[in-house]
Amino acid sequence: MLQSNSLESFFQHLNDANARWWQSWGQSVAPLQPATELAFPLAPGLPAEWLETHADYYRQHLDLWLGLIGAKPTNLIEPEKGDRRFNAPEWEQPLYSYLKQSYLLSSRWLMNLVGQTQADDATREKTAFFARQYLDAISPANFALTNPEVLKLALESKGESLHEGMKKMLEDVRKGSITMTDESQFEVGKNLAVTPGAVVFENELFQLLQYTPSTEKVFETPLLIVPPCVNKYYIMDLQPDNSMVRWVVEQGHTTFLVSWKSIEPEQGKLVWDDYVESGVIKAAEVVREISKREKMNVLSFCIGGELVSTAIPVMQSRNLDWFESLTLMTVIIDHTEPGDIKHFIDWNVVRAREAQMETGGVISGKELARTFAALRANDLIWNYVVNNYLKGKTPPPFDLLYWNNDSANLALPMHTFFLKNMYLENNLIKPNSFSLCGVPIDLTKITLPTYVFAAREDHIVPWQSAYGTTKLFKGPLRFVLGASGHIAGTINPVTTNKRNYWVNDELPVEPDSWFEKAESRPGSWWQDWVVWLAPRAGKQVAAPKTLGSRSYKPIEPAPGRYVQARLA
Repeated sequence: MLQSNSLESFFQHLNDANARWWQSWGQSVAPLQPATELAFPLAPGLPAEWLETHADYYRQHLDLWLGLIGAKPTNLIEPEKGDRRFNAPEWEQPLYSYLKQSYLLSSRWLMNLVGQTQADDATREKTAFFARQYLDAISPANFALTNPEVLKLALESKGESLHEGMKKMLEDVRKGSITMTDESQFEVGKNLAVTPGAVVFENELFQLLQYTPSTEKVFETPLLIVPPCVNKYYIMDLQPDNSMVRWVVEQGHTTFLVSWKSIEPEQGKLVWDDYVESGVIKAAEVVREISKREKMNVLSFCIGGELVSTAIPVMQSRNLDWFESLTLMTVIIDHTEPGDIKHFIDWNVVRAREAQMETGGVISGKELARTFAALRANDLIWNYVVNNYLKGKTPPPFDLLYWNNDSANLALPMHTFFLKNMYLENNLIKPNSFSLCGVPIDLTKITLPTYVFAAREDHIVPWQSAYGTTKLFKGPLRFVLGASGHIAGTINPVTTNKRNYWVNDELPVEPDSWFEKAESRPGSWWQDWVVWLAPRAGKQVAAPKTLGSRSYKPIEPAPGRYVQARLA
């Protein structure tokens, strides 16, 4: 129980902790241009609609006031579909209904003004993005004194909810990230990443895992999985019921997987070439030697797909015809329209980093995670601020969110190259615009059979942008679109039979034309992919009885040390 003097102390601690939190948060996700460049250009060039917008805004606020002092509440505006911040019945009380509607009206007014400015499209879009970030932050739901749910719980618990929330906030400030799930319920190697296997090779960049077959016979052509290096690989091997890796092994594929290492300070000079040479190409070399097969199929995810795609021209120049097919899961090759992430990337950041290239450095995985969270701030930031800090609750256990907070560091030169060449200059669609490992990179010469999967609600890789690969690669290509977002759409187990996916054998130039004639099918897209992969996986042979080979003996059991290391 908190007495009045301890409540005063609580709010002082809350203010201090909040200031520290915002300082650390602002350093990682603040606009990457000077504030003056992002100031709302409302004064010059406003159209005639501006006065009408103001008049409507004032009129609606007057109606709200009249409704507050009258006997009958006034409902002038409702939250947008999917906005759950004001769902609780307490928000229908007159005072809090007024606060809610006043906020929603002001939000709509500000966004309308941004939309009416005479700036160019890029500036207007960037201004609108950060205006929305600001509006999300100042929601009355995010503050104890204006959230009736928080006040009710504080009274019912005699202040204990606020006290517990303060403890949770200080702990998150200490560790530098928001707790999104009950982390005590998960441990990598115990109930996450538990598909049986062994590490059969390792270097300073990655460990190569080979998984134990679960069928008597397997396809003769092995499968190499290359996940993103910005996160831990076990998004593809969560718990047994939703593990893509386990499911793939159960389909009879001899499966290998790259487990990228979270970069240490002494590795801060690694470049993209290293991830190609000592990562993708080396992993493929080891898979060939262990499996004694000339070729393999490759499944890649997110930035892992860009690593594999840029490795292929290097391999072609050396006559290393090692890949039978390529699968790209939520991979963006054409960065013409990369989505909201572009608002956090500009030349000022790249030039500042280029000055550090010789000395190197590490890009914190926590910094990257906070940036991605800011793309969906209400769901991935403010929801937990309210639940954890204002209500003092522990979020329920959720394996995907545990993974989301288990970040990995990247080398500064490698990441800077990625931002410059992919996002800012869009060089992947420009043949020979840059070189890797001494080889000019031309993705138009990729003729492999390719399966491209995208997710319809992906906020990191917009599906229309992922569709751009169909115009770049020259081999036979299949494009499939899944429901939901970047992770939930991709990791969609067949066992649950959730959601749906769209297929269309034709590949018109425009993605919307593709979707108009696409057929919706129920369940997981994995079903379609495994049918596509089977003819490219060769005949069925007896499953190997041991893992590794004479030259590459098992080093340790899966999931290996690299994925189990956590950032301090």
